[in-house]
Amino acid sequence: MSRAGRRILSSVRKARAFARGEIEKGFVVHLPDEVNVRLIRKRLGLTRIEFSNRFGFSPDAVKEWETGRRTPDRSARVLLKIVEHEPDAVRRGARRVMP
Repeated sequence: MSRAGRRILSSVRKARAFARGEIEKGFVVHLPDEVNVRLIRKRLGLTRIEFSNRFGFSPDAVKEWETGRRTPDRSARVLLKIVEHEPDAVRRGARRVMP
């Protein structure tokens, strides 16, 4: 196998181990500069208010993100990407205590 082939195979093995949770070091999270909040919300079938309440966002922030007046900061983009791919994980991790 060529040197390039060995490096590619090594990278794939490391990525698979990272995805399985077997290793954590050596990986950097890359976030997109833009997140389509409206698309995420619509795919979940939620109104702005429902989306805001379920995931802890301000309704005004969601509206401004969707209309392009504001851009989610880095922390919000991380959470939005998790909501996009694993909304139930967010729900489980952020359970609200009901009075």
